[in-house]
Amino acid sequence: LQDLTGDGGVRKEQLRPGTGQLVPPSASVAVKYSGYLGNWSNLFCSYGHGKYPKLMKLGKDITLWGLELGLLSMARGEAARFWFSPEYAYGRRGCPPCIPPDTTVLFHIELLDFIDSEECDVFFELSDAQQDMIPLEKVLKVAATEREFGNYFFHKQNFRVAKHRYKRALSILGRSCSSKDEQSQVNTSKLPLFLNLSLTYLKLECPKRALKYGQKALEMDQGNVKALFRCGQAYLCMKEYSKSQDFLTRAQKIQPFNCDINNELKKLARYYEEYMEMQKEMCGRMFAS
Repeated sequence: LQDLTGDGGVRKEQLRPGTGQLVPPSASVAVKYSGYLGNWSNLFCSYGHGKYPKLMKLGKDITLWGLELGLLSMARGEAARFWFSPEYAYGRRGCPPCIPPDTTVLFHIELLDFIDSEECDVFFELSDAQQDMIPLEKVLKVAATEREFGNYFFHKQNFRVAKHRYKRALSILGRSCSSKDEQSQVNTSKLPLFLNLSLTYLKLECPKRALKYGQKALEMDQGNVKALFRCGQAYLCMKEYSKSQDFLTRAQKIQPFNCDINNELKKLARYYEEYMEMQKEMCGRMFAS
């Protein structure tokens, strides 16, 4: 077993190696773990085994010292077993009624993912005036991290939290720029956020807001295929079929072999045909009466 602390207090047995860098101290982690007493059959706690485990902040959401030290020794995708002596677990008193006093505990841990949020943590502790003094390079990095958080929650289908993270990133980028070059860098960071928000609002079944952010993306890049596609999708959801066709056709002209665009046009044709049949039926009933 690997002795992580030098005193035998935290020992590790790697079951599956991970990839990339180790978890930094300021990270938020997505993790599965199970805690055991005495042997690997006496389970006393379990976390993260649902479909979408939430991100947990080291030092805030994870407070067991041994567990935090163990995570700091892991890379993304790694699985390992750990032994935590009482000094690194629940101490001399234990945690009644589950944990007896002066008990060594065993943990099986799987690190699913992590995001290093150090830059964000420092930035959001500053006042508005102090934030305005931060160099643009660091501001862009904070916004990129917030977008990374948004992407994480989006892929976990937590669209409301994803939306909040994307909007938070946009608020960071709302500062005034001192040059065209700075404005260009800010716009480059804003564009994917507009596209992400447009798609997120479509997932939340809010097509008007999806259209709003799709149009904001088009203001920056008139030929952006994703923006045209999002606007077409939003208009389709709003049953504005001619406008939907306009945007989808423009997107198709740029990428004629894009399957998503072509499938959306087929859906549009089907919906429009159903709509016309319904209108025809309504007119027939009205004149018959």
